[in-house]
Amino acid sequence: MTSLILLALLTDLLVGDPRNFPHPVVIIGTLIHRCETIVRKFAGGPTGLRLGGILLVLGVVTITFMGTWILIRLAEMIHPYLGLIVHLWLLSTTLAVKSLSQHAMAVAEPLARGDLNTARSKVALIVGRDTDKLNERGIARATVETVAENTVDGIISPLFYAFIGGAPLAMVYKAINTMDSMIGHRDEKYLHLGWAAARLDDLANYLPARLAGFLYPWLAVFYPGGFFATVRAILRDAPKHPSPNSGIPEAAVAGALGIQLGGTNHYRGQVSHRSLMGEDKLPLSYGHIPQALRLTYGVTALVVAGGVILDSIFH
Repeated sequence: MTSLILLALLTDLLVGDPRNFPHPVVIIGTLIHRCETIVRKFAGGPTGLRLGGILLVLGVVTITFMGTWILIRLAEMIHPYLGLIVHLWLLSTTLAVKSLSQHAMAVAEPLARGDLNTARSKVALIVGRDTDKLNERGIARATVETVAENTVDGIISPLFYAFIGGAPLAMVYKAINTMDSMIGHRDEKYLHLGWAAARLDDLANYLPARLAGFLYPWLAVFYPGGFFATVRAILRDAPKHPSPNSGIPEAAVAGALGIQLGGTNHYRGQVSHRSLMGEDKLPLSYGHIPQALRLTYGVTALVVAGGVILDSIFH
């Protein structure tokens, strides 16, 4: 399994998510949408929607796990090598190292040239906040925060579950994360229906986020913030974040880079205040985006190395 995970990571780094190529998350998203439609036909009121949301989560998780497992087994029945190829491909689709880097650098490059309009249009593709009035600092902050959060959601968590249960479990994680992004909102439409999806996503990311929080300070010795400032930022600032998990990588990156994240955001014209992460030692700029990505690569490498070591010990 370790060799497959390493190959999957290499595949993601080299190929990423090719356009016009089928991606399992798209299928999962369609499944979630159809399940939501069915639940809303039969469930009404807060209690009914919560129960329906629980059934939706159970159904999507079960179908995703069994569908992935069956697909791999069918491929193995045709030929063992085909089974390995299918398993490898499925694993690689759960990782987002290259896509995260591509999207972040698509913001950093025009920002470095002073082309704020292009940078705003690119950052709008990866964040939910309003971007039309962001200045350089606001664009850089939005991108660094996204890189930090997606280091856990898009890389560390899938790797964590891949080492435990291969592609089936890693794909289940992707299903949980996709459900959270689609229906795990705290607005009027999804407050009750998406409750179970949001809570399960918090649970699924709990250990991976804290693993990342343990690893970031060791990498921070090579950055302006250093080890102790990063630890201090995690312990002091991460609990202030509305998410029990996202605050850890955001605070860690802020501490390591010697910058301050968080602050005021706007969503569809509505003001949202987020607690500050880190200390404002250095002015935020486009240069902090590639630095945040290098931290992502470092944490990824440490998780993979740890997984390889543990696998060699227990197998």
